[in-house]
Amino acid sequence: MPPTGCPDHRRARPTHLRTVPSSLPPPAPATDHRPRRFPRRRPTGGHSPWRSLRHPGMRWWSAANLVSNAGTWMQLTVQNLLVLQITGSAAATGLSLSVQAAPGLLMSLAGGAAVDRWPRRLTAAVSQALLGAVAFTTAVLVALDQLNVGVLMALAAVTGLIATVDGPACSLLGNDLVPPEDVPSAIGVGSLVHSAGRLIGAALAGITVGALGTAAAYAANGLSFLFVTAVIPFLHPAPGALPARAPAPAEGPTSHEDDLGMREGLRYFARSPRLLALAGVTGISAVFGRNYGLTLAVLVTGPLAGGAGAFGTVSTVLAVGGILGAVLGARLRRPSVRLVGTLAAAGGLLQVVAGVSPSLAMLLVLVLPMAVVESISDTAGTTVLQTDPPARLRGRVLGVWGSVRTGWGLAGPPALGLLMEYAGARGALVAGGLLIAGSVLAGHLLHRRRAQPAPALPVLLPEAPAIPAAPLTATVPAPRPAPAAETRQPVGAAA
Repeated sequence: MPPTGCPDHRRARPTHLRTVPSSLPPPAPATDHRPRRFPRRRPTGGHSPWRSLRHPGMRWWSAANLVSNAGTWMQLTVQNLLVLQITGSAAATGLSLSVQAAPGLLMSLAGGAAVDRWPRRLTAAVSQALLGAVAFTTAVLVALDQLNVGVLMALAAVTGLIATVDGPACSLLGNDLVPPEDVPSAIGVGSLVHSAGRLIGAALAGITVGALGTAAAYAANGLSFLFVTAVIPFLHPAPGALPARAPAPAEGPTSHEDDLGMREGLRYFARSPRLLALAGVTGISAVFGRNYGLTLAVLVTGPLAGGAGAFGTVSTVLAVGGILGAVLGARLRRPSVRLVGTLAAAGGLLQVVAGVSPSLAMLLVLVLPMAVVESISDTAGTTVLQTDPPARLRGRVLGVWGSVRTGWGLAGPPALGLLMEYAGARGALVAGGLLIAGSVLAGHLLHRRRAQPAPALPVLLPEAPAIPAAPLTATVPAPRPAPAAETRQPVGAAA
């Protein structure tokens, strides 16, 4: 028994105070109230140059591109030999290449507008099928011995015209399959595929022509295009990939849809300082710094007294450097125009040193980093070009770029040849390298000058009117006069 006056804690609690069992689990005891720090999550794939290949669509697209590039280079190798067999003129060979490149100068903007206007995968599939049809037609004409120079030039022009649509469509289709951070990897893998396809196609051209004839090479190229056409419908974007086409702006009164939007793409390109700077750096480098097949050939066979075998070694080192540069460029995530300019200036300075190299061994040591820098710069510039514009304008921007690139591609070799006529191979390499590095430095200084804020000008306020100063002596108020004494008159005086 508990003592009297003490409450009995064992006594049952009143009904209204009883707790009802809850279905929720009891809260976990708090052992540490300090905020937990979680490790920063790294993006999947990191900086691996192959990170874009983890997406199934990109793997299929790369395999299809390898087959297509091998077939294309097989046909290009055979086409030069075919023109020589028909005409016996080297000038005709160069003319056929110019005829095939001419539509890129005139119609690239229209082709890019078509890529922006039409569904991306359908456009790429149709253009690949048309290129395959041209290849099969050429194969049949060669097999029947009905191909002459006029027909060959016409087929080359048709191929160039289709390529104005096929080039932007296929370039952007690969980017549409991966997330934005993997676009540099996709471009780097595409560069590797292009280089590998070039080597494979050149090797297969000799084997195919020797075993089956010239028509078989064209037929093989046609089959490669059909393979790409069959793969495209099964390509699906990876999670996180941006849509291929962004919503278009509000409709307004236009003339024939504003020429399929060509003016809009040209206007955007002309008003973008980054794209203009990229075009300037790439153009100067392409004209004065990247025609190594011309400048190094003259340098090796002339001042360095080498032969065809020595130039073949230099070409092999250039190819190896290009592959290494593509692998390194694929590791980029967010390249910039400043990076492209820095790499171009570094390549120009290496070119200056190569121009004064005293021996072939010294030249081989310099050629490798020159090719690596050039390849990384190409990957970075292509990434900026294909990701900077809005999604709805990328085809037209690539069209403008195609026209500009074709222009300096046609004007560059004659200008460089004229420079070598006056300054020689060494002088052309040195002058071209200094021009590239100086142009990049001048552009950087101009950009910094424009980016600096203008100095603030002093604001002149109107002077306030002068206020008269108060007297230093205090004003003493005058004494108030005392009230006058009241005069009382005696009673009766007023009478």
